[in-house]
Amino acid sequence: MTKDDCFFFGKITKTHGLKGEITIKLDVANPSDFRELRYLLIEEKGSLIPYFIDYYRITGDKMFAQLQDVKKLEQALVFLGKAVFLPKDMMPQLADDEFYYQEIVGFKLIDTKKGEIGEISNVLEYPTQAVIQVMKDGKEILIPIHDDIIQKVNKKAKTLTVKAPEGLIDMYLEM
Repeated sequence: MTKDDCFFFGKITKTHGLKGEITIKLDVANPSDFRELRYLLIEEKGSLIPYFIDYYRITGDKMFAQLQDVKKLEQALVFLGKAVFLPKDMMPQLADDEFYYQEIVGFKLIDTKKGEIGEISNVLEYPTQAVIQVMKDGKEILIPIHDDIIQKVNKKAKTLTVKAPEGLIDMYLEM
């Protein structure tokens, strides 16, 4: 299984206790959606390696997990800082007007006043705001992801319609 078939679930931040448990800082909107996991895919040297789970519990945005065959603190230490993934088919289904950030990469961005802006090349997550990145005529345009700005998502047509704040797009194009 490759990263293209998966989504980022979280990162192993520390060990928990003395019996080899790990702590994963989850990067999902609703951690409670993941109550039936049997395995995790942990990135090692660019590959995703499956590890079966003996047991786990989720508290807030953290998962405490005991991996099969990892029973000592020393064994758990090798996982620190590693990224954890799950197959895309394990992603909870969203309503038609909701989307995962990685899902809209490649969509056409359409502004209600300016029309088609370009293809979404990335979603950048900053501490205070996530933004959509579009390249147009060699210039970067950043549009905040906010309920007041996102007007419509059409997953079938692969379009995202926004009502950009007045002058925002022009500001980027005039630079």
